[in-house]
Amino acid sequence: MPGQIKVNEKSNEITAIPELLRALELAGCIVTIDAMGCQKAIATEICNADAHYELALKGNHGTLHREVESFLRDARERGFKGVAHDHLETVEKDHGRIETRRYWITSQIDWMADRPDWEGLKSIGMVESVRAIEGKTTSERRFYLCGIAPEAKAFARAARGHWGIENQLHWSLDVNFGEDQCRIRAGYASENLAILRHMSLNILKADTTKKRGIKGKQKNAGWDHSYLLSLLKF
Repeated sequence: MPGQIKVNEKSNEITAIPELLRALELAGCIVTIDAMGCQKAIATEICNADAHYELALKGNHGTLHREVESFLRDARERGFKGVAHDHLETVEKDHGRIETRRYWITSQIDWMADRPDWEGLKSIGMVESVRAIEGKTTSERRFYLCGIAPEAKAFARAARGHWGIENQLHWSLDVNFGEDQCRIRAGYASENLAILRHMSLNILKADTTKKRGIKGKQKNAGWDHSYLLSLLKF
């Protein structure tokens, strides 16, 4: 369930996230947030909403990131010998691209000095992505602080769901609506246009009368006024 709220011009996402969290019904959900939102106060806010979290951990938490990365990398190299964990591996093939994703999650976090400061923290996880495209292979590892039980399927589903929303929504808005190229900034114009783009994208996605992609439906709406009017009735 994606959510969105405007960030105050004199603030940033860190201050806006708690406000957004309070506006959503989150009980029982897993909340996923990028590294900027990996904050102790935000973890507490999520727990107060009776929800769980999966927070991306990067360099903005330098010491903690290095410690988690070192622990999980070392465990990976030793085959997680002596480290209770759960593991999942998936392979996807698409247009000549092969992507293998490996997920590890463990509740063995007693060694973390500031563990008590992260409310609801139950586990840490690592995602290893290996992509093979036209004979070239690249790999990436991502690390997470998790307020969920060490179950690899749930961990993987939340991680994939987060990036699915991130990639599909932003890609569609950029490619089909030219959002990144838009230079309109005056007053509320950029905010109003963003709302209209999201509304238009949702309407086009909901339409089932045309078996075409978003760009194709946009063209149909421009060519066929009756089809355009049918979309506006949503």
